[in-house]
Amino acid sequence: MLDTMTITKAGGALCGAFLIFLLGKMAAEGLYNTAPASHGGEEVAQAYSVDTGEAGGEAAPAAEEGPDFATLLASADAAAGEKVFGKCKACHKVDGTNITGPHLDGVVGRVVASVADFGYSDGMKAHGGEWTPEALETFLTNPKGVVPGTKMSFAGLPKVEDRANLIAYLQSLGG
Repeated sequence: MLDTMTITKAGGALCGAFLIFLLGKMAAEGLYNTAPASHGGEEVAQAYSVDTGEAGGEAAPAAEEGPDFATLLASADAAAGEKVFGKCKACHKVDGTNITGPHLDGVVGRVVASVADFGYSDGMKAHGGEWTPEALETFLTNPKGVVPGTKMSFAGLPKVEDRANLIAYLQSLGG
């Protein structure tokens, strides 16, 4: 049952599997290695880097601040804001009807979580306040960070210009 041919086959299979793993490792290193020596000595920039804050040393210099939000809102373009609203259309409408999210016509100046026929999350109900342009700007930067427990899964608008244009568009809709 366990003769020399079976042992030879098992040894060959083990060596073959090891060879496949070695070839796979070589191919992966060739594809994903960004060390300068592997690219003709030139430095290759990473596609992205994640700052974990563990590097130590001095803190990174603060980014240069642009104009404040009030200045941007005063010169915001409602037509550009309508284009930005395209990111919101999957969950919000501006015709007075609710879908996944509440309708946004008349949202500027409206009390938070005040659309009667919409089921808000407990986090949004507890948030309270009024949707002023400044409150909307803060919320649209990071919805889950501003209102923990919100059902809104949108990550936010990183560009302050987009937020200003969107709020100008929402203001133009009135109430």
